[in-house]
Amino acid sequence: MSGLVRAGAFRRVFEPQGEGGRWYVNDHTVIRAGDGRWHLFGITHREPADPFDETVFGHATAAELAGPWVQESPALTVDREYGETHLWAPFVVRDGARYFMFYDGGGADRTATGMNLATSTDLFEWTRHPGGPMFRDGYDARDPMVLRIGEWWVMYYCATGTRTGGNHVVAYRTSTDLLQWGPRRIAYTDPTAGTEAGNTESPFVVPHGGYWYLFIGPRPEYVGTEIFRSTDPFHFQPQDRVGHIAAHAAEVVADGDSFWITAAGWGQGGVRLAPLHFPG
Repeated sequence: MSGLVRAGAFRRVFEPQGEGGRWYVNDHTVIRAGDGRWHLFGITHREPADPFDETVFGHATAAELAGPWVQESPALTVDREYGETHLWAPFVVRDGARYFMFYDGGGADRTATGMNLATSTDLFEWTRHPGGPMFRDGYDARDPMVLRIGEWWVMYYCATGTRTGGNHVVAYRTSTDLLQWGPRRIAYTDPTAGTEAGNTESPFVVPHGGYWYLFIGPRPEYVGTEIFRSTDPFHFQPQDRVGHIAAHAAEVVADGDSFWITAAGWGQGGVRLAPLHFPG
């Protein structure tokens, strides 16, 4: 067991409030602003789950990662004139004085869903990129995660082997400016196949101790994330699994020298947080 990635006990840190009963947070992102305050953005909707009616990104802030979290006004609402049919899976990254929020805005064709971008200087007011989607991909390509690797920005996201279906994959594209993205490549191919939701959702890549760790889920159940380890951030294999954590839509958050993992999802009562431990 010492060679596995593991999590400590989860504790609920935020539950959204809204009209008509309980609300959920699903795919989400956490970032620390330049002033030290934490910001959380995520899909939010009244229970029960209705993914194609998810049209709002909730927003909350906190002085400390563990809370208390304060619910703010929504960060974005769906823009039909921009071509959006839903708002899924935001991820926010900072470059200089600007914050970049990448997300799946959907579209009429689920084999060519739009990966959209909004930018902000304060994490409260967001402006959509006027150039439209950064790119389109399928099937229901979504759940972007962006990090810097060397001289490149790298965006990982879940998709299928072809736009119309096939093996569930973690795809990636590279950029030098967060605006122009190169061709699709594949970082991980799962043995399972299909369309729509799959078990390569919510990809998150973390460097630690000379290795790269890929977190994906739901695997094998809705509240489940599995972790794979590699020496190459662009190549992971199914046999390289090094952990399973009971979390849906997990995000890894670094706070100083400590690592944390979040969990959320339909019927999960908001966002939970647990300490994350890497082997060694």
